[in-house]
Amino acid sequence: QVQLVESGGGLVQSGGSLRLSCAASGLTFRSYAMGWFRPAPGNEREFVAAISRSAYVTAHYADSVKGRFTIARDNAKNTVYLQMNTLKPEDTAVYYCAAHRSSTWTTPRTVYEYKYWGQGPQVSVSS
Repeated sequence: QVQLVESGGGLVQSGGSLRLSCAASGLTFRSYAMGWFRPAPGNEREFVAAISRSAYVTAHYADSVKGRFTIARDNAKNTVYLQMNTLKPEDTAVYYCAAHRSSTWTTPRTVYEYKYWGQGPQVSVSS
């Protein structure tokens, strides 16, 4: 059974930082591209960041978080991270971790490409 368990959410002031973690089990982690999403208006989930499977890791970010957020993975710990710096009130959301089995070094950016999802920690940024 595949499980993605996130942690690290919380309340922070504008300009602050948080690091989210997503620990995966029940899958061959290094064979999966990993992504982070958050809800958008209309209840769809919008792309935040994605990192390719190993090796030759690549990453992509939504324009809204580029330069502020960093996605990284630790295959020894089966964990993907999202370091969020210079947080803004508009970053307030539930952040979902997702896994996409990949044979290439793609970084999928739509919800439909991901098979497994976590429950999502709440991130709240006060002004």
